[in-house]
Amino acid sequence: QVQLVESGGGLVQTGGSLRLSCAATGRDFDFNTYTLAWFRQAPGKEREFVSAISWSDEAPRYANSVKRRFTISRDNTKNAVYLQMNSLKPEATATYYCAAGTYAMATLDGFYDYWGQGTQVAVSS
Repeated sequence: QVQLVESGGGLVQTGGSLRLSCAATGRDFDFNTYTLAWFRQAPGKEREFVSAISWSDEAPRYANSVKRRFTISRDNTKNAVYLQMNSLKPEATATYYCAAGTYAMATLDGFYDYWGQGTQVAVSS
């Protein structure tokens, strides 16, 4: 069974930074062959794609709303993926979810097989 566990959420002021982490565990789960992604869901809204990083050398993908402010990275030695969020805005307030899937760089949540429970991010104005 694959488990994804997010951490690093919290309350931050506008313009501040947070670094989210996601640790993956699971028997026979080959982390190196999965695309890892971050999605978020704000209260009353649908879940939306934030960023994805492939197992290959392909450049990471970002939602337009977070480009040049958020950076996704992964550490295959630790089975972990990270999201560095800078210059945060109030509209980034949401629950952030880590996801793993085999489709390369998918932006639709239906293409991901495994999901974490989420970590809350709140940005005050």
